[in-house]
Amino acid sequence: MTTLSATLAQDRRSSLLGVAGFVVALAAASQLAIPIPGTPVPLTLQPMIVVLAGLVLGPARGAAAMLLYLAIGAVGVPVFAPMGAPGIARLFGPTGGYLLAYPAAAWIAAVVAQRIPSFGGRWLAAALGIVTLYVGGIAQLTILTGSASRAWALGITPFAALDVIKACIAAAIASSRSARARDG
Repeated sequence: MTTLSATLAQDRRSSLLGVAGFVVALAAASQLAIPIPGTPVPLTLQPMIVVLAGLVLGPARGAAAMLLYLAIGAVGVPVFAPMGAPGIARLFGPTGGYLLAYPAAAWIAAVVAQRIPSFGGRWLAAALGIVTLYVGGIAQLTILTGSASRAWALGITPFAALDVIKACIAAAIASSRSARARDG
């Protein structure tokens, strides 16, 4: 095997391991779901893992990890939060809009972070990724409740402050990983 082909094979293995690792991390984060009274949306670490996947893996691999997670959950593997309908039916329920926004959120976080590679840029990237999740979630909740203001109250208000912190944590993890990679 030539040096180039060995390097490409190693890169492919690293990419696959990264995608699989984030699918597993997201499935684990999904299981730590805290019900919030008055809303069908639980509190989880999922938003942080979704944007972190984009920050660490880049746009294509981050989005691919999220698509793989959704496909695994849609066929019935119990990777989604333990409350709510199983399998593909979850995508049509109150959290379906958030779930369907995962690939776009990871992609947006990655693209913004690549363009603004500072800690502040990574935080902005993570925050915009989480906003993307909100857009998907609120769209679905608006359809289900018939009210955008009710959807906002159910799907953003209880979570916004903690999601700012999750964006900071994701940016810090991605920044420290980037610094370690630079230092060799």
